[in-house]
Amino acid sequence: MPRENAKIYCSAFQRQEPVIQDITAKINKAVGVQEKAAFAVELQEEAGMLISCSDYDKTSPDCENCRLIANLRKRTADLIIRAKKLA
Repeated sequence: MPRENAKIYCSAFQRQEPVIQDITAKINKAVGVQEKAAFAVELQEEAGMLISCSDYDKTSPDCENCRLIANLRKRTADLIIRAKKLA
């Protein structure tokens, strides 16, 4: 299935996705690891909301995909923050 047609049918994901995409765009536009890390903290928080969703259903493909994506985004944020500490 083409990426632009892929959809996760979850109200929590649908609410968080625009916020997460906005933060991701800010990270990509930021200059320097210090500025990127500030946005990465926000990304961690937003992804964490999806990871700890109280409506999570392990039998739902939408929930599994949402959690997978949220975990990848959280790991990305963790790496950016770790890079700031090394800088």
